[in-house]
Amino acid sequence: MSLLESFKLDDALRSLESVQLAKVSGRLVRVSGMLLESLGCRRMTGQRCNVEQADGSMLEAQVVGFNRDITYLMPFKKPMGLTAGSRVFPARDEALLQIDDSWLGRVINGLGEPLDDLGRLGGRDPLPGELPSVNPLKRKPVSEPLDVGVRAINAMLTLGKGQRVGLFAGSGVGKSVLLGMITRQTKADVVVVGLIGERGREVQEFILHALGPEGLRKAVVVVAPANESPLMRLKATELCHSIAAYFRDQGKDVLLLVDSLTRYAMAQREIALALGEPPATKGYPPSVFAMLPELVESAGNGESERGSLSALYTVLAEGDDQQDPIVDCARAILDGHIVLSRRLADVGHYPAIDIAASVSRCMSQVTSPAHQGAARQLKEFYSTYGKIKELIPLGGYTPGMDAKTDRAVQLAPAIERFLRQETGDAAELAPSIATLQSLVK
Repeated sequence: MSLLESFKLDDALRSLESVQLAKVSGRLVRVSGMLLESLGCRRMTGQRCNVEQADGSMLEAQVVGFNRDITYLMPFKKPMGLTAGSRVFPARDEALLQIDDSWLGRVINGLGEPLDDLGRLGGRDPLPGELPSVNPLKRKPVSEPLDVGVRAINAMLTLGKGQRVGLFAGSGVGKSVLLGMITRQTKADVVVVGLIGERGREVQEFILHALGPEGLRKAVVVVAPANESPLMRLKATELCHSIAAYFRDQGKDVLLLVDSLTRYAMAQREIALALGEPPATKGYPPSVFAMLPELVESAGNGESERGSLSALYTVLAEGDDQQDPIVDCARAILDGHIVLSRRLADVGHYPAIDIAASVSRCMSQVTSPAHQGAARQLKEFYSTYGKIKELIPLGGYTPGMDAKTDRAVQLAPAIERFLRQETGDAAELAPSIATLQSLVK
């Protein structure tokens, strides 16, 4: 035997060591709602598995917990045709998604699969599967204003590049419309939109009317409507943050819009309760309040001086309750909150922003003292008029008794016109500030 043949034989024998002689699998022993239980084949939490269905197809699931020998799985999609004893195979090492600028203009689900019939997604850079993290001591501070194109926000609640803000409202008071205005009019290089747990009808409407062809060209839309599994809603929300962080680290100004943070919390509540975690506050288990800060902290600016990541989360206040546990938690961990008032929406005041109940915690870092003083004055006039508004028709207000009250009543119509804005109008930052200062003078 020649030396070359000997080398080839050695290579062939070594390759036999990597041949899998048996395919290891577990078996399905129980299905309870969306929770699957299996025995055999040890798996790690977070690992993906494939569950064999009756027609031979594979259902993709993820390990979400275990109890001694029982492993708990949550499927990404609705299970169909599962039987007792169905085989459960550990998934091979999942390949990371590859991303680049070709993702702009695409609509995908929580697994990074395209929903727009435009072909497979390509890319040159790996997209991490876990939430991005930034050392708090190295994070770039918020120092530049962010123009969102909405006069009430630009002038009264000025946001900064890298700020994370909550949009708090009950149902039907214009959250989605305001989100669409901000999406179209914000001066950002890239917009990442997460439509999480909302009505499926709103997806196409948001893309056509809120984004439009121009907006879609610089956007990535991640969709997980209400009929998706809770695990898919979690994955879609986390994928939004990973995509936004990638473009931020490429040196671009990114706006992340998540509608809504409440649906993300509800998805985690479904999973936690199915696993037997005890409810703590209004049915929400403790794990929900641990995951929300982790998610929010993955947004914001990075370590590089170039690029920024601003985030806007809608938060559903059930029954307009501003003390709802998710509302209260979000208010504590975000850099500001914009409250939409049903009282204003009922009288046709749009956007229905209650400037007296809203605050931007970064406004002082990105605005001048003169701008801050004008905003404080207008808010004072607005609050003063709000206290006596109902007394005026009853004759409870007498002009000349208090100069500040007289001034508030005199300016009330102009302030209301200033805070109103049609959905198709754009109000840039500098003109909004100039109008504010001339109004209070």
